[in-house]
Amino acid sequence: MNMYLTEPSDENCIELMSWFSSEEELSSWSGPNFRYPFTLSTFKSDLKLDTLNSFSLISKEGDFLAFGQYYLRLGKCHLGRLVVNPNWRGQGIVSTLANQISDMGKENLKVDSCSLFVLGHNERAIKSYKKMGFSIAEYPEKIPLKNCLYMVKM
Repeated sequence: MNMYLTEPSDENCIELMSWFSSEEELSSWSGPNFRYPFTLSTFKSDLKLDTLNSFSLISKEGDFLAFGQYYLRLGKCHLGRLVVNPNWRGQGIVSTLANQISDMGKENLKVDSCSLFVLGHNERAIKSYKKMGFSIAEYPEKIPLKNCLYMVKM
């Protein structure tokens, strides 16, 4: 499937909001300090779209497949808030998303490795990230979320 990254539109954000039906689902994806219930305005603000490199993954046909962000954390391109559209899960889209964002982020940030956080109970995501070459590593600080793993890819 042909896919490309683009800047998230309001329509993408509205659809992204529909992928989370509870505060628990939202916070396990978004991390702390994300308001719930949300409006389009609070959702976009809490995503920090104006300060974080944020992307929608779109199919050639125009389907909104996934969302993700990157920023510099501990000298690595840190991938954040990766999520695949529930209608498209299980098709390897997360690896396309992560690889495209990683390549762009490493080049823009002038670094050669990536990192991400994943909750320990999210076995499908952990398996996918391991398949992509990420491995669980020791995080040098206290992680504010319970059961949160730090993964890196050199």
